Amino acid sequence: MRRTLALLALAGASMIALAFLVPLGIFVKEGATARAMTEAERQASALVPVLAITVNPDRLPHALASTGAQDRIALHLPGGGTVGTARAPVQTVAAVSRLNRAVTAETDSGYLLLRPVALDGDRTVVIEVFVPAQELTRGVTSSWAVLTGVAVVLVAGSVLVADRLGIRVVRSARRLGRAASALGAGDLTVRIKPEGPPELVAAGEAFNTMAEHVVQLLAAEREMAADLSHRLRTPLTALRLSLDHLGPEAEQSRHSLSRLETEVDQIIAAAREPSRAPEFVSCDAAEVLRERLTFWSALADDQHRRWELIGAEAPVRVPVAATELSAVLDALLGNVFRHTPQGAAFTVTLHQGAGTVGILVADGGPGIPDPEAALRRGASGSGSTGLGLDIARQLAESSGGDLRVDRSSLGGARVQLWFRTDRRDRTPRATRRLVRNRWPGAARKLGRSRWSRAARTP
Repeated sequence: MRRTLALLALAGASMIALAFLVPLGIFVKEGATARAMTEAERQASALVPVLAITVNPDRLPHALASTGAQDRIALHLPGGGTVGTARAPVQTVAAVSRLNRAVTAETDSGYLLLRPVALDGDRTVVIEVFVPAQELTRGVTSSWAVLTGVAVVLVAGSVLVADRLGIRVVRSARRLGRAASALGAGDLTVRIKPEGPPELVAAGEAFNTMAEHVVQLLAAEREMAADLSHRLRTPLTALRLSLDHLGPEAEQSRHSLSRLETEVDQIIAAAREPSRAPEFVSCDAAEVLRERLTFWSALADDQHRRWELIGAEAPVRVPVAATELSAVLDALLGNVFRHTPQGAAFTVTLHQGAGTVGILVADGGPGIPDPEAALRRGASGSGSTGLGLDIARQLAESSGGDLRVDRSSLGGARVQLWFRTDRRDRTPRATRRLVRNRWPGAARKLGRSRWSRAARTP
């Protein structure tokens, strides 16, 4: 913007300067010409009284010398004689002698002023004054140089003033932009001091008002989330009391209930924490996969489901929190158990590529008829909330990755959760269209290693 304002000032000041400079330059040139011709007429007029007294050729040279320009003045006498250096043709002099006004004639080296002077006895003397070409332009070049210098100073001053004014505008606009970026990144404490033009001052005040309103709305949402989560403790307590009467057979259920209570406590604590700018976090995806498969393996064995964990032998870092990744994996695996018949097999594959990490959950169920519709938030064709895939998509996009759904080699659905591990660009992406897998058959190329149940410990 600063450069644009300077260019606009340069263009405007240049056009104004040219609008005055060109006419002034022409006026200066015409003034110099008029000055030279006026001087020639003065010199000719100075000889008229002398000619009225005498036309004696012997006395006229002294009169020419008194003008100070005898080398440029000539007198054409009535008898045909000439005093001084004559330059005008005889025919021109004869024609002028019959007139009663002065005449100018152009030559190769300047102009001639021919003035007839009528004497008694119908005699006429023609005064010839030569005006050199350099006299016609004397002082024009220096005047033009002065005018050009004044124009340059005015244009430079206009650009400088516009640049100084533009700095205030640009500084205020940049400050407002940085504050908006910080607010978008999660820093709810950012505020700005409105300054600059009235429009930017109004925009800054509106930004501060908006930020305060956002803080109030988020605080109300956090309190509501905490209150709603706290209400879950009553039925959870009643459920625990019921499970305590069932004996050792309900140990797995009590373990799941304990984890649910822990999740509720974390939700309440997170809801009451003030919002702040997000920090970079990461976790070991392989460790999270092994932990969650340990939890789901008992239910899989009870339902006679064949399952495999592929590629989770070595640590693989992903730029998301372990708790969030665990929640997403529970949602995806929960969909497998909820929407596929008992006995349907499933596989979980961890794939590490160049700058990307993928978690692929494939099952042998009926598949997803409309994968694109399934990715829409709140859309579900099987009676669920329709939020699981959307939550997983948001987690993937928080790292710059994405979520895809297609058919698996087991015949059912395959959900691909891709994370970007390079830190060049992790800006969350907008909602994407369903696209094809970038690495077709990647899971088939991995070495499949069955994670034995004997090595799995809770």
